[in-house]
Amino acid sequence: MNFKRTLTSAPLLLRTGAAMVLIAALAACSGTARPKPAELPANVALMGVKQAWALKIPAVNFPLSTNVSGDMVTVASSDGTVAVIDARAGQEVWRANVGAPLSAGVGSDGTLVAVVTTNSELVALQGGKVLWKQRLTAQSYTPPLVAGRRVFVQAADRTTSAWDGQSGRRLWAQQRSAENLVLKRPGVMLAVGDTLVIGVGGRLVGINPANGTSRWEAPIAAPRGTNDVERLVDLTGSVSRVGDSVCARAYSATVGCVDTARGALVWSKPAAGADGVGGDDRFVYGTEENGAVVAWRRADGERAWQQPDMFKYRILTAPLAVGRSLVIGDAAGFVHFLSRDDGAPMNRITPDGSPITVTPVISGNTVVVVTRNGGVFGYRPE
Repeated sequence: MNFKRTLTSAPLLLRTGAAMVLIAALAACSGTARPKPAELPANVALMGVKQAWALKIPAVNFPLSTNVSGDMVTVASSDGTVAVIDARAGQEVWRANVGAPLSAGVGSDGTLVAVVTTNSELVALQGGKVLWKQRLTAQSYTPPLVAGRRVFVQAADRTTSAWDGQSGRRLWAQQRSAENLVLKRPGVMLAVGDTLVIGVGGRLVGINPANGTSRWEAPIAAPRGTNDVERLVDLTGSVSRVGDSVCARAYSATVGCVDTARGALVWSKPAAGADGVGGDDRFVYGTEENGAVVAWRRADGERAWQQPDMFKYRILTAPLAVGRSLVIGDAAGFVHFLSRDDGAPMNRITPDGSPITVTPVISGNTVVVVTRNGGVFGYRPE
């Protein structure tokens, strides 16, 4: 795999010198109870959704990002279990345990798999066995990116590093000055053509993957306010990429799109959400912290539609655009299928009753959903 071909309410960290200390979630800081979630209407079932297969891993209590590489789907659990699944038949290819709890993962190119443990070790696996381990400069909450026979990592101290995929030798490291606070959530890191694209604060930054030098920076959000919490604008969660267009969310601040060929911001709009975004060539989709589901026009950022009340105060994952629907999980254990055209409900399913905190992914014609209890389900929308 090379770069050009493949590079297809939250806790905070308080920085004190070189040390980092976990502090409470923003919601907890306010001291107010979360409003009662809206009751769901009767399920309309306007489209069929068939369960194709189901597997089980241990509980997933860390912010997992499910990895898709062709037909291979890689998942992991909090205890360090990593599993590779062939999504066509739901067959487990291999399973291993790295020997420590996880803080970030999963990154994979379909062969090499990388995760980060809570004791700040970067671990690479291949064929069901640990290939190597390396100590990082700080904890990481962003899934490693595996591409071009290398592993790229972003740590909470804003150090981005590259490692040889087979030997584990560090190739380069770039450290940037950081704000006093960073989110204990997955950040943004992906490859676009021959450029490594990462989130640094409220900016998307293009990096030369060969040596770590910066190529461009594009601000999606700018820090505002009078204290560190108000000024926090980390890019977080999943992004939507269509060609050179990469759209991302700045935590509780904005959603915006960047033209990565020019390294220039196309648009940025106010948005109050904590999870990433999904999208297609027409729209960028997001879920807000009050439960609203929003679609912005990809071309100019104008709002195309909004579903404001149906999921009010329900805790939602980022959306996945599949066929004619959006797929969104919620903390009550439901998976919702909505129309991509207007947000109207099309179906609702319950995998195993435990919260859906992992953004659904698509492999081929199979939507893969992971639950907090460790259920891994493959669904095929009709």
